[in-house]
Amino acid sequence: MTDSKSFSDLADRLEQARLKALPLDWPATMPVDLPQAYAAALAVRAARIRAGDVPAGYKVGFTNRNIWPHYQVDSPIWGTVWQGSVTQATSDAPDAAVLSLDGLCEPRIEPEIVFCLRDAPPPDCSADELVASLDWVAHGFEIVHTHFSHWKFTAAQAVADAGLHGLLLVGARIPVPAGTPTVDLVQALAGLTIRLYGDGALKDEGRGANVLDGPVQALLHFVRELRATPGAPALKAGDLVTTGTLTDAHPVAPGQTWQTQIESSGPVGGALAGLTVRFE
Repeated sequence: MTDSKSFSDLADRLEQARLKALPLDWPATMPVDLPQAYAAALAVRAARIRAGDVPAGYKVGFTNRNIWPHYQVDSPIWGTVWQGSVTQATSDAPDAAVLSLDGLCEPRIEPEIVFCLRDAPPPDCSADELVASLDWVAHGFEIVHTHFSHWKFTAAQAVADAGLHGLLLVGARIPVPAGTPTVDLVQALAGLTIRLYGDGALKDEGRGANVLDGPVQALLHFVRELRATPGAPALKAGDLVTTGTLTDAHPVAPGQTWQTQIESSGPVGGALAGLTVRFE
C-alpha cells in the first residue's frame, strides 16, 4: 500500500467490515507494515469522530508475552476505545453486568487492569510521574474481536482492524490517591493473581506480571509508544487505558456467564475485586 487511493480503499474496507460485522476483505496485493497500519487506524478514528463517535481512551494489546507465539506477534499494539463501547459497572451492581455481543465477530474475553488519567503525563515521563498522573484503577473485561477469520492475522492487520477492540466493561473504580508510592502500586498490580471462570468452570489463571512485567509497566510502554506514533492524538485527563489480558483470550457466546476472582495486596491493589458478566 503506497498510494493515497490504496490507503483510502483500505480505510474504507476497515470501516465497512466494522459497520456490517463481516469478514474483512483484505486483498493479497495490499501489503501493509505497522506504520501504515497505524495510519489507517488513525484515518478510521478521524472518520468516526467526524461521524459523531467520541473516543474514551485506548486499549493496549499483546502485552502478555505468554500468548505471543499463539498469535504470531512479538510486540504490543494499541488502539482506540470509544465511549459507545464502554460499560461502567454501577454502584448498585459494581461487580456484574450484562453485555450484548451483537455486531462482534468471533468475540473473546480478556480480564485486564484499567487505568484512568487524572492528568496527561509529561513527555518522556518516569514511572513516578506516570503514577502521579493516575486518577483510578479498576479491573475490567475487554471483549476483543477480529474481522479476520479464525483469528489469523499479522500484527499490522490487527492494528488496522481497530486493535481488535470490541467492548470494555469497567468494574469498581479504586482511587489512586496523590502521593501513592510508585513501588507499592507497581508491586501490588504485578503480584496480583486472577482466575477466570466460564459458566462456573475454571478456564484460565494469570498474574499481573504477565503484561510486560506489570500493568503500570504496560501503561508506561503505551504512553511512550503513543507519543512515538506519527499523527497519534495527545493523552488528556479522563482518558481510559486498558493494559492487556492477564490470561489468554477465550471465545465467548450469548447465554454464557464469565467471572473472575482476584487476589492482590496493598491499599489500592487489595481493593480490586472480581467481576461477572453475562452475554446476550
